[in-house]
Amino acid sequence: MTTNPLCASRKARHSPRWPKPLAFVLFFSMFGMVNGAELSVTVEANQPNVVAYWNQIANTTVLAPSTTNTTAEEQRPSYQVDLASVHVAIYDAVIAIDGRYKAFAVQPKVSPTGASMDAAASAAAYGVLHALFPNRSAHYQAAYDSRIAAIPDGDAKTRGLALGREVASGVVKLRANDGRSVALAPYISGTDAGQFRSAGPNPFNRYVTSIKPFSLTRLDQFRPPPPPALNSAAYAAAVEETRLLGGTISAARTPEQLETARFHSDPPGPFVTRNLGRFAASTGDVAEAARLMAFIYVVHADAIGACFEAKYHYAAWRPMSAITMADTDGNDATQIDAGWTPVLPTPNHPEYPAAHACTSGGLGETLLRYHGTHNVAYTWDSRTTGTTRSYATTDALDAESQIARIAGGMHFRFSTDAGVTLGKQVAQWVADHHFARRE
Repeated sequence: MTTNPLCASRKARHSPRWPKPLAFVLFFSMFGMVNGAELSVTVEANQPNVVAYWNQIANTTVLAPSTTNTTAEEQRPSYQVDLASVHVAIYDAVIAIDGRYKAFAVQPKVSPTGASMDAAASAAAYGVLHALFPNRSAHYQAAYDSRIAAIPDGDAKTRGLALGREVASGVVKLRANDGRSVALAPYISGTDAGQFRSAGPNPFNRYVTSIKPFSLTRLDQFRPPPPPALNSAAYAAAVEETRLLGGTISAARTPEQLETARFHSDPPGPFVTRNLGRFAASTGDVAEAARLMAFIYVVHADAIGACFEAKYHYAAWRPMSAITMADTDGNDATQIDAGWTPVLPTPNHPEYPAAHACTSGGLGETLLRYHGTHNVAYTWDSRTTGTTRSYATTDALDAESQIARIAGGMHFRFSTDAGVTLGKQVAQWVADHHFARRE
């Protein structure tokens, strides 16, 4: 068994691999326990640092609309992948100076001795953004100029800038021609029972299945088993649950379930990036902030890639097709409801597995592996509902996102279960292969 480099295992929870911010807690702990109880971590975004600064700039840049698009990233932006590139560059630049952890992708040749961490992180983030999004400089150029101007001139600044530029160049080279420019023929929907019916010739995120992963050896590495057979009892039970809870008209759905569904219907780009940004400002230790954000986004990018690979491999139909065409599925236990419509709009991509579940599962496992405890408390907000929710454990978002997609009429239970499992598997793989302490 491989020792987990991110301290998730019982052995690692009291080993020297623990990050320094938690060392004082673990000195008094055994196997992640303090006074007989599993330790608790509360995430508060109250520690501004250079990682949080560039995370916000990168979010704005990647999500910005643009009329001039010359690079592959501008033509087919993928916020998961592009933000992972930025954070990997920041991490490798910062870690080269800090020295506690292993590089993810680029070990710079520039000597890190005496280099400014702020300058290195800024040059790394800026270098990636400028290479990927040259026509969106209005979102990052002034931010870079002002940040660099605030660093005192001298050898530390010069070394930091050189180191950051070298790392940025290495990450851009590593991710060049990542597969997103693949030529896609118009999508042809299946016509048999169980097959996805696309709302048009270009269903969402098809090109993501061609983007090379950051950590996984291939995107189908953890592909889930097929969804339940159409004639199975498991399939019939899942269809009935979504039919009862997820329709525009529902006597079974509670107001809280509808509010939960609406909360998680916020557009994914701003919803995810805004909320993940809290973790960047959760520590004043720049190296730890860089490590956590790179870990989060590598998992997020690979979980989405793996999720959509499975979606388009199985090409399973959505509830709005399955319920209204239940007379074609060969299952006497499913009930046709020809007038059924989902209470919330259904995204135009295949049903299995559920993407929200893939990413929530990945995040939960990432936080567990990073902090070494299930008791990680944090908040999440939605501009759709204008509310903020609190989660006390690493699994809480999983459970909530699952019921959100079912009560929203978008998914079946087996798809959310498979999504959470897939996300966790991706995070476990990343934890076992990256971001470990130097020996």
